[in-house]
Amino acid sequence: MLTLEWESEGLQTVGIVVIIFASLKLLHLLGLIDFSEDSVEDEMEIATVRHRPEALELLEAQSKFTKKELQILYRGFKNECPSGIVNEETFKEIYSQFFPQGDSTTYAHFLFNAFDTDHNGSVSFEDFIMGLSILLRGTVQEKLNWAFNLYDINKDGYITKEEMLDIMKAIYDMMGKCTYPVLKEDAPRQHVETFFQKMDKNKDGVVTIDEFIESCQKDENIMRSMQLFENVI
Repeated sequence: MLTLEWESEGLQTVGIVVIIFASLKLLHLLGLIDFSEDSVEDEMEIATVRHRPEALELLEAQSKFTKKELQILYRGFKNECPSGIVNEETFKEIYSQFFPQGDSTTYAHFLFNAFDTDHNGSVSFEDFIMGLSILLRGTVQEKLNWAFNLYDINKDGYITKEEMLDIMKAIYDMMGKCTYPVLKEDAPRQHVETFFQKMDKNKDGVVTIDEFIESCQKDENIMRSMQLFENVI
């Protein structure tokens, strides 16, 4: 049983944490969290991979990982994804392993779209690294920008109640049956209303990026969650 604090405004906070936690599970299932101290190649081996990643030096400059960390990450990524890319079905399979008693399909879809920044239907090693760099090493504002992008399903620059409800339902489907106490069926909608009462400052029915970041920065639970995984890699 997974015990979570679901009272008051907890669900949207959990939503922020799940973004990072689910990404860490992806690392674990790719065999990337338990790093060994074995020596790694001076350069990435890409001869057998159909998708050739950008030069290591460029990724090092663009991300917040060191060269050695990128080498290790790539080795694990290549072992699990020989083609060099991850499609949405693979994402769904990964999260179904993590949440076998729930339905993670919809949440995996939303998370995949957040990693697939160029919207070409696949997540490359570069996409993976840039998202992970923000989630694990980014500033609070960078992490919140990434979270806002996840919630902004149609990418129009606003979070609507319908979009937030879709995300909350996806989290509920993925985790709700494994929580104690068990969530009521109308819990996602109730938490969306609470979310908007708190974040929709001008009461125009949508939440902007500025409203989202300002409200999150004032929430101690969300701020603590931003620090939880900084030293994982």
